[in-house]
Amino acid sequence: QVQLVESGGGLVQPGGSLRLSCAASGRGFPIYAMGWYRQAPGKERELVARITDAGLTNYADSVKGRFTISRDNAKDTAWLQMDSLKPEDTALYYCNANGRLGFWGQGTQVTVSS
Repeated sequence: QVQLVESGGGLVQPGGSLRLSCAASGRGFPIYAMGWYRQAPGKERELVARITDAGLTNYADSVKGRFTISRDNAKDTAWLQMDSLKPEDTALYYCNANGRLGFWGQGTQVTVSS
């Protein structure tokens, strides 16, 4: 069982940056692939970025070159660095461990607006 707590969301202007953090507690963090998902109002939850236990990453096309996912297994923490933010990045962002049938955080709101 893993508990996930996100932080770092907020209001930012277009072109700005935010860094989301996901702190894990419980057992197993180092062996799980970690992911960041987001859900905008009226839309389905979508995968934004994913990192395996070995550090391999993949990104949604819409965020490639702007977002960076990372993790530190010694700290049981994962991050999502978001640069060059756009209004369409506005959503509730969720941390995930071990895929859609795995573990979820409660979400942190990211709003990109001038």
